[in-house]
Amino acid sequence: VLALGEFGRTPKINPGGGRDHWSNAMSVMMAGAGIPGGTIVGATDRQGYSAVDNVKSPENFASTIYRKLGIDPGQILYTPQGRPTHLVSDPTPITEIC
Repeated sequence: VLALGEFGRTPKINPGGGRDHWSNAMSVMMAGAGIPGGTIVGATDRQGYSAVDNVKSPENFASTIYRKLGIDPGQILYTPQGRPTHLVSDPTPITEIC
């Protein structure tokens, strides 16, 4: 099970009563596939404005998902024109859950 979005939400409520898009920090929930329950990776500052510890990239998440599915995130694929391309540009999975 994987629950994530492409952005987080602002830590504070805006004047309209909602929250805006926020790219400085976000939460991701992963369960199953042998992921240790209750594991927390990374942290934000006290206000939740910025990731400050053990920051992960989208490539780290993609690599972790591929690894859990039994797919090598470091493999090279070829375009129809025969050009090599990486499945993930930085194939480093999140070691705390892999």
